Formats: sequence, structure tokens, C-alpha cells
Amino acid sequence: MRIRIYKWILCWSIMASSLQAETPNIVVIMADDVGLGDIGFQHKERTGGQKPFAETPNIDALAEAGMWFTDAHSPTSLCSPTRYAVMSGNYNYRSYAPWGVWGSFRETPIKPEDATLGRVAQHAGYKTGFVGKWHLGGDFHKKSSKEFYRGNDRGETDLDVDATEWISGGPQDMGFDYDFTLPTGVQGPFYVAYENGKWHPLSENSKLINLNKNTAKDPFFVSDKGPGTGDSEWDATEMNVILAEKAANFIRSNADEPFFLCYWSPAVHIPHTPPDSIDGKPIKGTTITRHLDMVRVLDLEVKEIVDALKETGEYDNTLIIFTSDNGGLWNSKNHENGHLSSGGWRGNKNAPHEGGQRVPFIAVWPGHIPAGSRSDALVNGTDILATIAAITGENLEDHQAMDSWNLLPAFRGSENFESREELMLQSGSRHELMFRQGPWKLIIDSNHHLTQMDPVALFNLETNPQEKESENLINNPEYKERAEAMFKRYMEIREGGERTAPKNS
Repeated sequence: MRIRIYKWILCWSIMASSLQAETPNIVVIMADDVGLGDIGFQHKERTGGQKPFAETPNIDALAEAGMWFTDAHSPTSLCSPTRYAVMSGNYNYRSYAPWGVWGSFRETPIKPEDATLGRVAQHAGYKTGFVGKWHLGGDFHKKSSKEFYRGNDRGETDLDVDATEWISGGPQDMGFDYDFTLPTGVQGPFYVAYENGKWHPLSENSKLINLNKNTAKDPFFVSDKGPGTGDSEWDATEMNVILAEKAANFIRSNADEPFFLCYWSPAVHIPHTPPDSIDGKPIKGTTITRHLDMVRVLDLEVKEIVDALKETGEYDNTLIIFTSDNGGLWNSKNHENGHLSSGGWRGNKNAPHEGGQRVPFIAVWPGHIPAGSRSDALVNGTDILATIAAITGENLEDHQAMDSWNLLPAFRGSENFESREELMLQSGSRHELMFRQGPWKLIIDSNHHLTQMDPVALFNLETNPQEKESENLINNPEYKERAEAMFKRYMEIREGGERTAPKNS
């Protein structure tokens, strides 16, 4: 009998270990305004091994431990609209605000019937946490009534908004059990931190004031987005460290059950406010620009999270995905000295060219994703949601995550993985639309309401990866039929509302 019991215990232990290995913890890290070339791994590869101006050893370690995607994109080349697409698995044109929900107090574009990263993981039994920059709107009461404030978030005078409580439209409505959130990151004009929907005072002396260049602890903390409601103790140099600590604490507090952490760092968005040091390591002034100082800050945020996973023994049973919300920033001093945030592609954040939305995309899952592997699959930030659904065994409805491809077969190197052949993207404030078919890329000029649409560029990225205008084929008679067919196909997809990704693949 004793032998049978031991055999049963051994069998149960093996099954439990197998089950745990197939239901990993999941950590999704999305940086802000980080381009391919901001990652030391890509910089060294592009330059033949030259030392980067801002080393990123912790992000590089992820690339070396997992899979690096060479044709990865953010859904848009701008922050807020990308966040909708990543959170919901939908292209932006499915939102009521396809160009982005920029106001802190605008209604969120994510509907109750939508799948979200948090809802999928939470329904699968995961403990879910969101830490970082939101930028997807939210519901706050007015001071004068219980109506939701829908006015401007920027101004030199006090707003009629009760900023002490985030009523709805935030992370807790999107399936997150815990959150520590900055509504607009460090860029403002809403300079307040929230923990589980409640204002989190940054010190015992904190008050909610109109934060402007006269009232801020340092005028530099008020970004070019302008003044607005803020915590009187707001110190932008401290925010990334606070966020990383909150993320690490979430991991430590939930290591005894499957957890999902969505960490959206505000680095390296302006204002570039590096701290003097982090954990005794000098930061401010250690590179040629504040921008690159902040790249180092981001790398140390990643370190904090990875260290917490290793400390709790959860690293080997965790899928980590690292990416960015759009391409890198232009900085003339960086560029002159050989640091190309775009990784050598044309354009930067906001642009319709590849540098605007080519982003780092790294997946690490020890024992499941081969270390040091690469994939040339055409992937997008929308794909994270379907991948999480596949890993957790959750089924998506027909109307959910309509543009999200399951990347799990790619992670495992399956020969049966068929990546998308078509990808719909958009730029930023100039409202260009981009359509990929294999190596072919069509750029469409449009206005805000899409009442005017005009194809303006056709590039073959295999023969013209730099998108040189001298090789723009849009007016070449030989390629007229291709340009017209691609434009027609783009409009058919968009106007027909069809799903672009297989469901529950």
C-alpha cells in the first residue's frame, strides 16, 4: 500500500509540474517611445558590434534568452491609439476614436463586450495586475455633481473634476485585480497616481493642485503637454522607480498562484527626467542625452521585474513579452553621434515609414522558446491578446480580438505556423494609413474623418528597405495594378468590418 501511495504521489507531482509548465505566469512589458535602435542588442547588430551609447544589458539578456522578432510592429506610430489596439486585439478603426483617446477624461474606447488582456487572463483564473501608463481615458466625477467630467484635462486653473477617485473606465474595469496607474504617464497634463482606483498621494504632504511651472517642485516636471491637475509632490524623476517597485511587489505577493502582469512603462517619453541614481548606480548625465539616460532607466525597470521573478523562483515558469508602443524618438545629437533610435529604418515616432512603428518584440519562456532564436514573421502588438488566450485555454468570441494572431506556434518554432500576410497600420497626427502585403507597403494619405483617401507611396521593402522616395513606385505604370489592388483590398477589409485573424487558432 505504501508503495502505491508513493507511486500516486510521484504521478501527481509529475502531472502538477507538467500542468504548471503549460500554464505559465505571463508578464507583458510595453515601453513608451522606444525604437529598435534604443535596444543595445539591435544597435550592436546594426553597427557590427559597436558599443551602444546607452547600454541595455537586461533587455539584451531577454533577447539572448528568447526569440527576437525581426518584422515586428506597433499597431500605430503613436502612443494612445496603440494602447487601445494592444489591450483589445483590435485595429484602431474599430474604436470610436481611431486616432486615439488623448484626453484623460474622455470615455474609454474599450467596450464591456470586448476582450482585453486583463479580462482574458482573469477569466482563466490568473491573478491580474496592471502597472504603468494608461492613456485610454477614464471616468471621474465632477466636483460639483456626480456627473462624469468630460472636459479638457489641460489648463492653468483648477478643473471641475474630483481627482480623488477613478470611478470607472480604468484598469479595474478591464480585468485587472490590482493596478497602480498613471493616467497619462509622466507627460501630463494629469499628474496623479492611482492605486486600485484611489488617488495615491506621493508623500504625506501631498495635495491635489493645479500643477504648473510655478507650483511644481521642478518646472521641468511639467511637460510640453502643459499644466493640469496634479499631486503637489509630483517628481517625474521618481515615477519609473516607483512603478518598477510596484510591479516587483505584485510578483512577490502573487507568486503562489498563476499571475499576469501588464507593465506599461512611461519610459522614454518626454519629459526626460532621469534620476541622479538608481540603487547606487549613477544615471543622470551618464550618456550623451537625457533621452539615452532614460533608456538606461527603462533597462533597470526590466531588471527589477526579472529579479523579482528569479527571487520568487518563477522566472523559469514565466512567459515574458517585451515591446514598445511605437518607434523611437528623433534626437539630433543622438543621430549625429551614431545612435539611431529607429534602428536604421526611415522615420521615427508619428511617421508612416518603418521607423515609426518598427519596434522591438521579444518573447522569453525558458524551456519552451529556444534561447537566441529569431523569427521573421510579420507580427503586431495586437497579437499579444490571442497569444495569451491560447496559452490560458480561453476561447474568444467572434467579435473579440478580431485582428490578433496567436503567436504560440511561432514561439515553439512550429513548422505549421502561418503568420499573417497582410497588416493594417496607421501613423500619428498626419493620419496616414499603411497596408502591408508581404514585402509590399502602401501608404495612404487621409484626413481625420477618412472622407479623403489618396494612395501616395508604394514600396517594396525587400528591394527598398529604406523607403527611398526615388524608388517610390506609386506612379510607376508597371505597378499601377498592384497599387490599385492593394488600395481596394484595404478598403474592403476596413469597410466590411471583417475579422483579419483566425479565431482561437
